[in-house]
Amino acid sequence: MKKTSSAVVPVIAVNRKADRPLHNQIYDAYRALIVNGNLRPGQQLPSTRALTSELKVSRIPVLTAYAQLLAEGYCETRVGAGTFVSRSLPEQMLPTKGSTGIRTTMRPGSRSIARRAQVLPRYQTQPGLRGLGPFCVGQPAYHHYPFNIWANLVGRHCRNPRPGELHYGGPFGFEGLRDAICNYLRTARSVRCTADQVLIVSGSQQALEISARVLLDPGDWAWVEEPGYWLTRQVVTAAGGRLAPIPVDNEGLNVATGIKRCPKARAAYITPSHQYPLGATMSASRRFQLLEWADRAGSWIVEDDYDSEYRYGSMPIAALQGIDRGARVIYTGTFSKTMFPALRLGYVVVPLDLVDRFAAVRNAMDLGPPYFLQAVLADFINEGHFARHIRRMRLLYNERRIALVDSLQKEFGTGHNVLGAEAGMHLVVTFPKGFRDVDVAERAAREKLWLVSLSSSYVGSRAVQGFILGFGGAPVAEIPRAVRQLKLLLMKAMVATGTSRTQVWLT
Repeated sequence: MKKTSSAVVPVIAVNRKADRPLHNQIYDAYRALIVNGNLRPGQQLPSTRALTSELKVSRIPVLTAYAQLLAEGYCETRVGAGTFVSRSLPEQMLPTKGSTGIRTTMRPGSRSIARRAQVLPRYQTQPGLRGLGPFCVGQPAYHHYPFNIWANLVGRHCRNPRPGELHYGGPFGFEGLRDAICNYLRTARSVRCTADQVLIVSGSQQALEISARVLLDPGDWAWVEEPGYWLTRQVVTAAGGRLAPIPVDNEGLNVATGIKRCPKARAAYITPSHQYPLGATMSASRRFQLLEWADRAGSWIVEDDYDSEYRYGSMPIAALQGIDRGARVIYTGTFSKTMFPALRLGYVVVPLDLVDRFAAVRNAMDLGPPYFLQAVLADFINEGHFARHIRRMRLLYNERRIALVDSLQKEFGTGHNVLGAEAGMHLVVTFPKGFRDVDVAERAAREKLWLVSLSSSYVGSRAVQGFILGFGGAPVAEIPRAVRQLKLLLMKAMVATGTSRTQVWLT
């Protein structure tokens, strides 16, 4: 079989009727692509034969153009490999970072965009989410994942691909995975559903986005937990909704306060099984109170059940959806915590009368989720690997949780408060006043310690200072050192502000 070039052929226009010779046209085009940054240092150029075939010209002008590029230092050759853009281009020829090198002229005020894009805060990664390691929130124990089993299942589907797994699927997702999820949820989470109600999505974030598009009109009020998941607030805002921050205590969302402040809210976005970030479990009385309000007000409840598989001090808590008799709860879950985030798979359990609307919105967004990995995940669940993996991870995360709580107690004594350590893959720790958690998190990131500031989870001005500490991705042996590093950072921050409470930690 004839060998073909692996390099991508760039867009080059040649004019055979022009006075300028073909080799000069090809040279000029390549030189412009290199200077403008479309072709980067080290990037391979197509072979002269491949370019000749693509441009429908003889090989002589192509060889001449390449020779000139080589002579002037724009390109270099590697024996047996081919021709590449030179890695030693002069600094003035290189485009700036994040730029293609192409100059554009933008007139102020002439580039209108939608209001829903303008109301969102500027995109930037929080310091605690910029890397992997101690305290990174949402990082599973990757080294303990059964990749050998996963690889065998992927290989099985690659060797025997089914056309349906490679073609466009429907907006609901792969039927086999929907069946597997439905069986799992009915058993493990007491969710009342059939496979027809399950919609596969790319993580819980897309589940929240679709629910907002279906449930909210511009100007509608929506309850959000205070403190709560910051991306939920952005989803509601982007949909044109108005935020009604409802306080959370040790029984979960304060429903009575919500009814008093905003009785006609269209929807309530909550995490009842393991409140994010404080970790409270919504009490039974609050759950029934919330369902009664939703039924009476004609409102909807979006239940985000993001990591309920991991509970350590008590039995698993049934989902709110399972006791909903008025079909007012939209239940969402994700495999980001139980599998790995890059899988980008989650699910929504939708009331029967909303299934068509959710499917229509999903179809308008991206037609549907990719089927291939859904089929692999379905086998992973149906063959029992998922349940075994959850049991192993629950034991592992419990060891890491205990190590973190013990290390905090050893280093800080009575000078700290731990919240939400009974479930999930993170806990919250607060300290005496005298520092800004956002500033400490920024400094910690420069030392490869990934702290998520607690204050970033608040909407109002009465934000509590503290940190959300993930322990899923930190081996037990690394946790004491990371806690000591946190202590040193806090002591420096408090000394800088003249806070005397640091003496508590020096005894």
